[in-house]
Amino acid sequence: MSDAQLEILASRAGLAVDWIDANGRPQKVAPSVLRNVLTGLGHPAGSAQEIDASLLELQQVQQTRHLPPLITADVGVGLNLAHFFEPLTPCEIHLEDGSKLSLKLDAEAVLPGLIPVGYQHVEIDGQSFTLAVAPARCYSVADAVDSPIPRAWGLSVQLYALRRAGDGGFGDTQALEDLARVAGERGADALAISPLHAMFANDTQRYSPYSPSSRLFLNSLYCAPGAILGERAMRTAIDATGLAAELLRLQELPLIDWPAAAEAKHRLLQALYDGFVHGEHPLHADFSSFRHAGGEALENHCRFEAIQETRAARGESLDWREWPPQWRNPRSAALAEFAEENAGRIGFFAFCQWLITRCLERAQAAARSSGMGIGLIADLAVGADGGGSQAWSRQDELLASLTVGAPPDILNRTGQGWGISAFSPEGLVRNGFRAFIEMLRANFAHAGGLRIDHVMGLQRLWVIPNGASPADGAYLYYPFDDLLRLLTLESHRHQAIVLGEDLGTVPDGLREKLSARSILGMRVLLFEQDNTHFKPILDWPDNALATTSTHDLPTLNGWWHGRDIDWNARLGLIDASSEIEWRQHREREREGLRRTLSQDPQNFREESHETDQVLDASVRFLGHTRAPLVLLPLEDALGIEQQANLPGTIDTHPNWSRRLPVTSEALLDGPDAARRLELLACARLQAAERDQ
Repeated sequence: MSDAQLEILASRAGLAVDWIDANGRPQKVAPSVLRNVLTGLGHPAGSAQEIDASLLELQQVQQTRHLPPLITADVGVGLNLAHFFEPLTPCEIHLEDGSKLSLKLDAEAVLPGLIPVGYQHVEIDGQSFTLAVAPARCYSVADAVDSPIPRAWGLSVQLYALRRAGDGGFGDTQALEDLARVAGERGADALAISPLHAMFANDTQRYSPYSPSSRLFLNSLYCAPGAILGERAMRTAIDATGLAAELLRLQELPLIDWPAAAEAKHRLLQALYDGFVHGEHPLHADFSSFRHAGGEALENHCRFEAIQETRAARGESLDWREWPPQWRNPRSAALAEFAEENAGRIGFFAFCQWLITRCLERAQAAARSSGMGIGLIADLAVGADGGGSQAWSRQDELLASLTVGAPPDILNRTGQGWGISAFSPEGLVRNGFRAFIEMLRANFAHAGGLRIDHVMGLQRLWVIPNGASPADGAYLYYPFDDLLRLLTLESHRHQAIVLGEDLGTVPDGLREKLSARSILGMRVLLFEQDNTHFKPILDWPDNALATTSTHDLPTLNGWWHGRDIDWNARLGLIDASSEIEWRQHREREREGLRRTLSQDPQNFREESHETDQVLDASVRFLGHTRAPLVLLPLEDALGIEQQANLPGTIDTHPNWSRRLPVTSEALLDGPDAARRLELLACARLQAAERDQ
């Protein structure tokens, strides 16, 4: 079998045969790995005959003169259509506003750059396509806060960690509303939250917000039904289910008991649904309107949940890839029959989506009415579970046979497997980027901003065949410019900022492309150092947000005291010599950070606890940077030691289960949080005056 032919096939399928690792060393993907990844992409490569057949099929697709359903362009820039049409061919453009433009391709078959921003319908020589014309840049922080040189600030929070009386054991949208109001009153312009993607209603053991069933819908557990249906309906449902004592018990737990809390919430939602459908509620029309607007995508998600419920009751696999063949196709006659027989169950799951959607709308409205220029910043996970709703309903556009992760590096010598699936680049193009656009719209819908986890995934992702080691993967490239234009267009339409989490191995040129589109990168205080020499204030860039830490890192207090090292040692993730070396390095890092923070004469003047001084100084330091937006994690505002998630662990560390100490309304009233928010607000004001 010819490795040369195999490598040609891999390259044409968008795989990088040769790549540079995190240490700057060139690497080459092994032929056996290429064959497995190509098969996962739908290009069999197990034999010379299969490689030749796959190459021929790809070549035919790539050489065809058939127009794709959607083409992207930049406003004011001509579009070369020479591959599809002859020069000087007349064309008619039907604009979104209902008007028409009659143009002609030029002598090089370029469509003139006269078409306005938006999704425009183009007809040329009997063929048609959608032209997505993107503005030059995304809606920016400067636009949101109406300042040419913005120095805004906000908070970031793990939604489940919030507290309020009657929450039933984890944070919800009512607690989020409460926090948004008190944060806005103190001058915050933004409140960044953990992902709210739909999880698996019938598998309560799965609660990592970054491994969702679908990024098109929401996790209904987070709804606060009383805010929509009224407290009277809530009391009736609680009485009907006899859940009062259990909800109180769950609320008092130090850590979230996700299976028990989810079970209680589902029982409550079921009782509320029964009361809603059998009564004459004034919101019936709104619910019907929501279902109608949700269309096929919402119906499919709710059918998926109902099928999983049916199979869970029988003890059968919930993974759609193991369902009977007639249920694997969302459009099959068997599915239509199932939907008719289970209309009530499907209606229940639609009701849950309606509640969480309306609740999230309220939270964003509360954030904006409290004075926030941006409001909520939603978090978009890098992928969805291959066995979940989105992968089932969009099978031609998601890669259910491959998972996403990261290649081996210094920190993870075996690499990382995240257990989630990603978009198919070919499937996206073939379907006019439908799945990508609908996902962006779903996540922009109720927020003033969107944080894109692992934004490098817009350009390339490390894909791994199901069941293989993370080391046995390869980089898959995406139509980056197309995705970037669509992201820019949707940001513009929703008047929402875009943040790109660009931590880790970043391909050359990516940050420059993001910056040109006004997509902010991300700079974390703990990482902004060169071997214990921390970057001075004025060396921080003005094209990235600034923050002290993230959900995957220790809190600032925890970092200062080495709590992350403690956990790694306790769980046997490092050996004794590595622990000693790590602790010695951390001591040098602490000295380096203190040295940098001491350059500001305002720091370390108070007679207070050392950790408080370091946290206060760090907050003031970030406030003085040129970052357009500073996001302070609530854990660092409060001085909490333990982190939300410890990467590399599943159930040995309480990931995604820690709760904040007091209710949302009171969180910012404590002396530490109040002082740090005041320090941050003052530093931002001074930075704005300095940089005008």
